[in-house]
Amino acid sequence: MKRVQKQVQQKVISVFSPRFQRMFLIILSIMLQFGIYVVLLVYFSQYFVYFYWLCLAVSLAVTLFISTRKSKMAYKIAWIIPILLVPLIGGVMFLILGGGRNPYYHRAETQRTLKSQLPDRLSTTDLMPYGPDALQQAWYLGHTARCPAYGNTETTYFSTGAAFLPAFLEELEKAEDYIFLEYFIIAEGTLWDEVLEVLTRKAAQGVDVRVIYDGVGSATTLPPHYPDQLHRRGILCRVFQPLLPLLSIHQNNRDHRKLCVIDGVTGFVSGLNLADEYVDRKERFGYWKDNALRLRGEAVWSLTVFFLIMWDHQNTPSDFRLFRPKALPPLKRPGGIVVPYTDTPNPSDTICADLHLQMITKAKRYLYLTTPYLIIDETMTAALCTAARSGVDVRIMTPHIPDKKVVFAVTRSNYPTLLAAGARIYEFTPGFLHSKTVVADDLYASVGSCNLDYRSFYLQFENGVWLCGDPAVLEVRDDFLQTMEVCQEITHNDCKTLSLFSRLLRSIYRLFSPLF
Repeated sequence: MKRVQKQVQQKVISVFSPRFQRMFLIILSIMLQFGIYVVLLVYFSQYFVYFYWLCLAVSLAVTLFISTRKSKMAYKIAWIIPILLVPLIGGVMFLILGGGRNPYYHRAETQRTLKSQLPDRLSTTDLMPYGPDALQQAWYLGHTARCPAYGNTETTYFSTGAAFLPAFLEELEKAEDYIFLEYFIIAEGTLWDEVLEVLTRKAAQGVDVRVIYDGVGSATTLPPHYPDQLHRRGILCRVFQPLLPLLSIHQNNRDHRKLCVIDGVTGFVSGLNLADEYVDRKERFGYWKDNALRLRGEAVWSLTVFFLIMWDHQNTPSDFRLFRPKALPPLKRPGGIVVPYTDTPNPSDTICADLHLQMITKAKRYLYLTTPYLIIDETMTAALCTAARSGVDVRIMTPHIPDKKVVFAVTRSNYPTLLAAGARIYEFTPGFLHSKTVVADDLYASVGSCNLDYRSFYLQFENGVWLCGDPAVLEVRDDFLQTMEVCQEITHNDCKTLSLFSRLLRSIYRLFSPLF
């Protein structure tokens, strides 16, 4: 009884919290904008015929625009169908919410910064011992993404959020010059309390502490004007594109990256955000499986540059020379090739999608992938199917307990095609799988923030680390194999037992999956 009363009390508190009120006002404002549009339709009903033809012309023009756009066919179809079915609002809604790329992101300027701050570190000779396929992937990241390869970098892989947190706090305590944090979600709770206590103390000691969080990802987890609270603690903070009560195309492009930089010497990349559920201190959707990777050495400089570019987004450029590490620590174990990479919503940047395709097509013996969402286009699907049909042991791991039921239905709608080609699919039965990893042939691996879905590949800022010949590659592999022991393998027969209605619903979901 007391537990029920406590839950009710928490619900009441949350409903009347400033955070909830802010979200309520934003939703109300957006609904009001829709309402105004409907009222205009009714009010000018005597001109409806003219208005209808005007909307139809707009929708047809938008359809032609979409058909000639540089984007995936599935994405085009997902928009063209509703536009043509509902021409009164379809074309207008695409102009407002069409998932276009952020016009405020200046690619040319960023490319110049990456080129000047991240010159090539390794030569072809350094990469050749790992084979031509490794050379090609490293070349792509170095020359197309402007993300160079490094040696002299030590990696440590953490297979759970609980294992990551003590090491994370320990490294924060060692900071002498600066701490940079950039996360999609930061949430008040015991984890953030511990981190904030260290950050506050370090800021008081003169350490330059900066925090970036996403305006949508953290809209319900942090109170309004939270940067002001951090500023009073001596911590600089910026919110990436705050959630506004407007139907705006800009709301689609989010900062989904997860990274931390300490003195340019130590860095973390991960799939996890800074919230209690990610380290299993708060139960949501069962046990939460996540991961992280620590870098120590030369490659951390790339993470520093990535952060500063985002920090300078629409602000005064930083003097990168001020953040060069004074000295690099000695390595405790030899590493391989380490390439931190980043991706943007710019239509010319498809780094995450391209890298995943390369790792899929170049796998010879096995390919293991973990992802919370499996919402892939025809190109990615065809690559996975071809790899499986070619004798590659393709295994994909997804959650068994979803965080979003519709997205989970879309994920499962992709199973039959992959299973028919010979791929194997496993669902993580203890709860929600949030880690995003790829590992192949005991040689390559990638750890980072990128999901196997349209949003990560084409609409969001993402980051990760590509590894080749590094000890962490085998640790990623072992983590996958150990996690398989608590997974349920999905078979083709499992998909056939679904009712006709469920299969039809999944087909519809899959048709519109690029919009999720």
